[in-house]
Amino acid sequence: MYHEGELEIQRRAGVRTLADRVGRIIGAEIVPAAAAFVEAQPFVVLATVDAGGALTSSIVGGIPGFASAKDERVLAIVPAFGHLARVAEDIDATGIVGLLAIDPATRRRIRVNGHAVRSEGTITISTAEVYSNCPQYIRPRVIRERSDGTSPSATSTDNLSTAQQQWIASADTFFLASAHPQRGADASHRGGPAGFVTIESSSRLSWPDFPGNNMFNSLGNLAVHPQCGLLFVDFERGSTLQLRGKARVDGDEERIVTIDIDEVVETTNAMPLRGI
Repeated sequence: MYHEGELEIQRRAGVRTLADRVGRIIGAEIVPAAAAFVEAQPFVVLATVDAGGALTSSIVGGIPGFASAKDERVLAIVPAFGHLARVAEDIDATGIVGLLAIDPATRRRIRVNGHAVRSEGTITISTAEVYSNCPQYIRPRVIRERSDGTSPSATSTDNLSTAQQQWIASADTFFLASAHPQRGADASHRGGPAGFVTIESSSRLSWPDFPGNNMFNSLGNLAVHPQCGLLFVDFERGSTLQLRGKARVDGDEERIVTIDIDEVVETTNAMPLRGI
């Protein structure tokens, strides 16, 4: 069930037996409760892979119901806002996708990994893995829609500005995109006290890997394929910060993840949602 990267990190952490037990939560079908949860959300986070193997963590959304299960193995998304161009380009290139549906208010989350195709504005995901995670490290927020009609505007650089470093240094949440070359992509949530992400330089940052479900899906991917994408969301302003780069995982029972940044994309007014 687990691939070689996940097994390596589990062995290093000393949790192989526990991981085998926990891993039974992973299935291929969208059960009714998961379908209802996904359909109730105003946004999802997607991990996508481009033609060169680089990963991006993106947010897309719409009126609840924009994402819905068509049957036990098919999820359809018709997004109205978010990082639509990058998502479309990556899906057309590789079809590799990981999805995270998360409700910060109730601290619930579900991951859906599989293969996607696009047709007339609809993204259709055939599922390979579906499972829920515990509420640990999710910072409670109430998400509401509030738009002033301002169009999104994006800027791209190869390192972090001072303002962007301050943004990350005060963050309590980000979303991580990782992938295995054969097993596909994964979108996951990372949370902690404000400041849990350390700015090492304008092109490098790190964070501690807090204890979780012991499966190490994301870190296992990084152990095999260091390409990754990070997404920071400013819920007060509706802006986003997307980073793409390469990661390494240091440590065994206590782990630090470090990313060297290749690209930084800041999008103002990326979404009409706001969190309080």
